[in-house]
This record gives sequence, C-alpha cells and structure tokens, in this order.
Amino acid sequence: MAGSVALQRSVVSPAGRHRASVILLHGSGDTGPGVRAWIKQILNQDLVFQHIKVIYPTAPARPYTPMRGSLSTVWFDRWKISNECPEHIETIDSMCQVLTNVIDDEVKNGISKNRIILGGFSMGGGMAMHLAYRYHQDVAGVFALSSFLNKTSAVYQALQKNESVLPELFQCHGTADELVLHSWGEETNKMLNSLGVATSFHSFPNLNHELHKTELEKLSSWILKKLPVETAMSNK
Repeated sequence: MAGSVALQRSVVSPAGRHRASVILLHGSGDTGPGVRAWIKQILNQDLVFQHIKVIYPTAPARPYTPMRGSLSTVWFDRWKISNECPEHIETIDSMCQVLTNVIDDEVKNGISKNRIILGGFSMGGGMAMHLAYRYHQDVAGVFALSSFLNKTSAVYQALQKNESVLPELFQCHGTADELVLHSWGEETNKMLNSLGVATSFHSFPNLNHELHKTELEKLSSWILKKLPVETAMSNK
C-alpha cells in the first residue's frame, strides 16, 4: 500500500520548544539530506528556527520517464518536463498518500495543521501544491521555489469546485531558469490566484534553476510571518 511507505527524513529540530513544522520537499533526483546540505551551504547554516521543526523527507527511488525509465528519487513520474503535457496523476496521488503520513506524524506530536507549512524546490514545490490544494487545504501556507503546475493540472480542477479559504502561496523563480521556465512559474501563480489563492511571486534576475541566499532569506521571513511564535505562546 502506497500510504504505508515510511519515508526517510532529515530533521532540523527547533532551537526551543517545538510549536510548528515545515515540510520541505527536494527536487527530482535529490534527497532530503541533499537539499538540506545545499541550503546550509548557501546560508552558512541550517534553515533553523526557535520554535519550528524543519523536515526534509526523501522520495523513494522509482523509474522516471524523462530519464528513460532509470531509477531516480522523484516524488512522481512525468511524461516530460513540460507544462503542456498531462500529469502522471496516478503517481502524484499515491505520493500524496505517503506524504500525508508525514503530516499526520506532526499532528500526533501536537502540531495542528494550521501550524504546518508545505513546500519545496522544483518538483518538490509542484508536489507540495498538489498535497496542500487538493488534500490539505487547512495548512498554514505553501511555498514553491522554481516550480510549476501543468496547464491542465488536477490542482486547478480541484480549486474550481472549492469554496473554503485556501493556504497562501509564496513562490520564487529565476528569470534565467532553462529547465523550468520563469513563465511557467508565473502562469501557475496567476492561475492559482484566479482560483482564490492569495499568492506572492518573487522573480530573481539572472538566476538559473537553483536556490539563492536572498530567496531563502525571504522564505525564512515569510515562514515566520505565517507561523509566528506569538500565536504559539497564546495557545498555551
């Protein structure tokens, strides 16, 4: 059963008492420890907070069509890296079940879902948007770095029928990205905004398909805005 798969996780514990959680999903072919180390290299320290745990799960290896079926640590399969083709919805949905276990574990630890943020880099950001906007609309927020949704995404279809308040989306994208075009990210942002999602979109000139210090600093500030320590203190 897909939902019973236990993902390996790299965890950065909060410096103080655990009152909120961020689940950060890596890009295709990477791992949880890999993206954590990349962030640490850019910031010269972990992405660490006083009251927020940061969780970096690793996707299980599976055959990946853009690599001619070779095994890769990817959240889902896709026909090709394009926003024009249909989504590989079967693999997306089974991984949503697996990642729901990670969310459920935080809830069991006493963290309510409105104190959890989901996000990721590249494919990880796409996965986070599916997970939040189709299955967990009560999380505190979503971030997508150098990410996109396909033009006919199941996320858009789900939100057309939605009437509840949706988690805010924080998006960043490099203008020089040649793998996931800046225009794909921008189009995703505009589409979600038109479907009732409060969005922000930050463009980074000359940035390719990569993370950047200013981007991570902006993300960190946004996370603290969405998961303030004060709210946690008042919930004692």
